[in-house]
Amino acid sequence: MDLMEQTLRAGLPELGLRLSEQQIGTLCDFGRAVVKQNEVMNLTAITEPAQVARLHLLDSLTVLTAADLDGKKLIDVGCGAGFPGVPLAIGCPTAEITLLDSLGKRVHWLEEILPTLGISAECVTARAEEAVAQRRESYDFATSRAVARLNILLELTAPYVRVGGMVIAMKGAAAEEELNECGSAMKKLGLKLEQVRQFPMGDTCHSLILLRKIAPTPKQYPRRYAKIKQAPL
Repeated sequence: MDLMEQTLRAGLPELGLRLSEQQIGTLCDFGRAVVKQNEVMNLTAITEPAQVARLHLLDSLTVLTAADLDGKKLIDVGCGAGFPGVPLAIGCPTAEITLLDSLGKRVHWLEEILPTLGISAECVTARAEEAVAQRRESYDFATSRAVARLNILLELTAPYVRVGGMVIAMKGAAAEEELNECGSAMKKLGLKLEQVRQFPMGDTCHSLILLRKIAPTPKQYPRRYAKIKQAPL
């Protein structure tokens, strides 16, 4: 058993999660595939096996502690190397996972590697503010990790979520600070803060910010990204 698998196995009970041997094996296979591909493509700065398990695999799986994905549709906006979407697809194979990223090279790699590992997910190359035209309010959950500050991120994710669904923003130590900037954005986008869950990760703390969709997002959102960044809601 290598260090990635050891760290993953040790961390699952701390999250209250139980996965099959096959799921644990597939998670590690994907983690190793990311590290190997990172030799030729810029996917992640985290390549040490224990850190991959802790900061990529286990961090992604925290979403399963906050949301029942069984039979639900989830979109990972700005999925990058596939986090959190791919571990969620492994951890809850009955979920319908969409991986969305604007960088074609990354998405193409995911399209190639996932079937070889027996992982089912839809891979889409598009900008978040453009892909929503065909996917507005059609998901139960939208997740995102390390894409943008929360006041920008919410405008990119909320339009994908149906009323009654949830935006799950994965944030680091600045979660509360970013949340304090978002009162206006939440109101305009039809969101309401439900909970903030914190998970110790080494010498820092990662957070899940759970926002319930309580009203339809007005059609003018999302705006073009340059405008969102220039004048966040």
